[in-house]
Amino acid sequence: MTPSPLPVLRLKPKSNPRHIRHGFPWVFDNEVVTDRRTRAIAPGALAVLEDAERRPLALVAVNPGSRIIGRVLDRDPGASMDEAWVRAHIGRALTLRERLFDAPFYRLIHAEADGLPGLIIDRFGDVAVIQPNAAWAETHLDTLCAALVEVTGVTTVVKNAGGRARALEGLDDIGTVLFGEMPTGPVPVPMNGAVYMADLVSGQKTGLFYDQRPNHDFAKRLSDGARVLDVFSHVGGFGLAALAGGARSALAVDASDPALALSREGAARMGMEERFDTRQGDAFEQLEALGQEGVRFDVVICDPPAFAPTKKALDRGLRAYERVARLAAPLVTEGGFLGLCSCSHAVDLSAFRGASIRGIGRGGRQGRLIHTGFAGPDHPMHPHLAESGYLKALFFAL
Repeated sequence: MTPSPLPVLRLKPKSNPRHIRHGFPWVFDNEVVTDRRTRAIAPGALAVLEDAERRPLALVAVNPGSRIIGRVLDRDPGASMDEAWVRAHIGRALTLRERLFDAPFYRLIHAEADGLPGLIIDRFGDVAVIQPNAAWAETHLDTLCAALVEVTGVTTVVKNAGGRARALEGLDDIGTVLFGEMPTGPVPVPMNGAVYMADLVSGQKTGLFYDQRPNHDFAKRLSDGARVLDVFSHVGGFGLAALAGGARSALAVDASDPALALSREGAARMGMEERFDTRQGDAFEQLEALGQEGVRFDVVICDPPAFAPTKKALDRGLRAYERVARLAAPLVTEGGFLGLCSCSHAVDLSAFRGASIRGIGRGGRQGRLIHTGFAGPDHPMHPHLAESGYLKALFFAL
């Protein structure tokens, strides 16, 4: 066999390679020999991962400055990560999404689960927003962009550089247009019978949260004739879906004025602006104010940001989820519905369910858990990576 021209990342003698052989996609810095040659590998460079006996295991992308020092790109150590390789991965992802959805609005690449670790691509019709959240994706951005355009036919590719993950990889926070022209305004996205306005330039994440699509749909089914409260609404996620389901009214609460403006524009495009209202402010303060005002709703949904993005924040995050449930439960009418969501990687389903049930009880209510939801199928879960199944949604009949 011809030796690989790539540098080598070698596991320590006590590091068992079995989990890598079985499909685990990450190599941590404490598992490898970090000598001078390892530290000299440029962030984003490719290398061959070897076990302690120098047997090749996989092609990996390396970042010596990251806790995740290696990300498995291919189980074949001799694979070549060229444009053809990228096209094949994007093509497989596209085939799945086209089978799942009848319009080109979805998450196209969901990082490790689609074989492109640390890379997020959301599609908005003819526009794709790419988040290279790992050093290798930033280093090979031109190749990724060219393959993306060729496979999908999108006319614009926007790089979004926001997010905590890029900082952990030592990457900048500068977004730009990689191909085509920057969108001149928000892009309308049809979903679950509603219309969402996605700001692809300065909005949160890539502009819209596609992951909640099936949970929006479940809330929609509960909302015919209902008064609905959507807290941490962003651009109207649950509120606009509820209107599409026949809600009598929907009130969206969020801290962001620009996000609420987009939600109002979405309601207007649906012809339902008269049934839609917004309140800007801190969500906890608004929940307390609504309780003091004696306002009640038939359906209340709370979809907060990640209160526990890391294990260190777990206890604090669980207290915050409990507080949300405690404040929201009294706002639900007798026989109404409460939806509670968590997108925290560090909070598993059991812990989130426990915090939610405690909060409901401390809010003076009792309820039956009628539905447990997760991210949509365009956010597949990597079977060896629990972190890829981050989204949880619980719906209670109170």
